[in-house]
Amino acid sequence: MQKSFIWFDLGYTLVYQNRESAYRTLLLEQGIDHIPLEEIEKAYHMTDKLFMRQYPGALGKELYSFYPWYIGTLNYSLNVSFDLRKQCERLLQLQGEQQPMWRSFPFAAEVLGKLKRHNFGVGLISNWNKSCRDVLADNGLASYFDEIVVSAEVGLEKPDKRIFIKAMSEAGVKPEQCVYVGDNYYDDVIGSAGAGIDCYLINRFGRLGIEELQYDRLIVSIEELPELLLKPEQMIS
Repeated sequence: MQKSFIWFDLGYTLVYQNRESAYRTLLLEQGIDHIPLEEIEKAYHMTDKLFMRQYPGALGKELYSFYPWYIGTLNYSLNVSFDLRKQCERLLQLQGEQQPMWRSFPFAAEVLGKLKRHNFGVGLISNWNKSCRDVLADNGLASYFDEIVVSAEVGLEKPDKRIFIKAMSEAGVKPEQCVYVGDNYYDDVIGSAGAGIDCYLINRFGRLGIEELQYDRLIVSIEELPELLLKPEQMIS
């Protein structure tokens, strides 16, 4: 069956935080100038993937339940060490100065608009708190969505297949009509597969950080989706 409804994750699929530049600013404040931004970006990526793999659900909790732990792990990978409490406070201050804290990727609106113009339904299934709709609105993305399902609103979260089933029920679509797109294999690929939905996994740096996985439906960003989904054969088997 032809794919007709595309579901998206939110964080690091459609929106991101400028956290790497904040971290580099902190390093420079401490007189550390030998770590380039690209190395910091890869360190954040690797820390994300480690937490996704080893500590399921941790990144979706209240910030201070994991943030010092996360930053300590990041520091270790970059071979730097700080007073974690003071570092976390400063990083959050620096990120707070960069408004909005969550920003849409430059290509996000263009991709969503192109899918809509080609008559795809567009939905969101996100593990997020009640700020989710504000993040979408603040970035001019809310109007592109036919359905929005947020874990904090429905009392379910990925990888529980029930959140995917609920979303499909509300949209009036079947699994074989759908594709899901996200950046967390353990939440997004496994969760959507449990509900019978095919999935594209976003991994910005090729296979970096996911070497343990045997999964081939990889994309660098959602920019690749229109070409993939508009092929006559529409991929996925």
